Amino acid sequence: MNPPRERMFNVPGVVLALGLLLLCIHLVLDFVLTDAQAEQVLRLFAFSPQRYAANAPAWLPAWWGPQFWSVVSYAFLHADFNHLILNLVWLLAFGPPLARRFGSARFLAFCAATAAAGAAAHFVTHIGALAPMIGASAAVSGTMAAAMRFVFQRGGPLGLLGSGETESYHVPAAPLVAILRDPRIVAFLAVWFGINIIFGMGVVVLPGSEGTVAWQAHIGGFLAGLLGFSWFDPVRPAEPPQPPIAADHPTLH
Repeated sequence: MNPPRERMFNVPGVVLALGLLLLCIHLVLDFVLTDAQAEQVLRLFAFSPQRYAANAPAWLPAWWGPQFWSVVSYAFLHADFNHLILNLVWLLAFGPPLARRFGSARFLAFCAATAAAGAAAHFVTHIGALAPMIGASAAVSGTMAAAMRFVFQRGGPLGLLGSGETESYHVPAAPLVAILRDPRIVAFLAVWFGINIIFGMGVVVLPGSEGTVAWQAHIGGFLAGLLGFSWFDPVRPAEPPQPPIAADHPTLH
């Protein structure tokens, strides 16, 4: 009997579907729609803090619909192919372990929540700003943070003693306090925050990037993924070991 073949792309279907959707949306905006139509899409679906202001310009849709959906829909739009490819690379790196652990529905809900958290962080740091924010970076940052809660655990995907592919994605997550004591995670946090601040401050410019980097949104999505992981995690935390129960001594009469 021949052994089962390995899949060429060992990526969960929900992650592949999400990546293809992002790609298709960008292709339509770039090659199918006219410039005027693409601009109208941005007006309707990009996130702009000015949309919630009393003095929003007439050309910017500011009714309840765009105010509601743009906190997530902005994540499906990208400035150019460099912006899109960068987010797709990180999504394919950190999305699969989280999708395998959460399942498709929880994974998509988690991405929407971290995208909304990124929009909230951008809003409070850019109150009244008109420039639209687009890109899946906040949601992708959330998947990075959430993956750190379990991939380094003993028996996890990146642990020293992994116990098999399926089981490794369902190990109990590390408490937040334990994460801050792991030098690997602390180093990752330092590098990640440092890179975001450097690009956000304009010290280094991303290739092909014409606009500013919404680093506050990245951090908002990251913190939401790190702190809100437990709300979505279907794996119950490990219970502390119970002390042995002493046997009752016979009562002497």
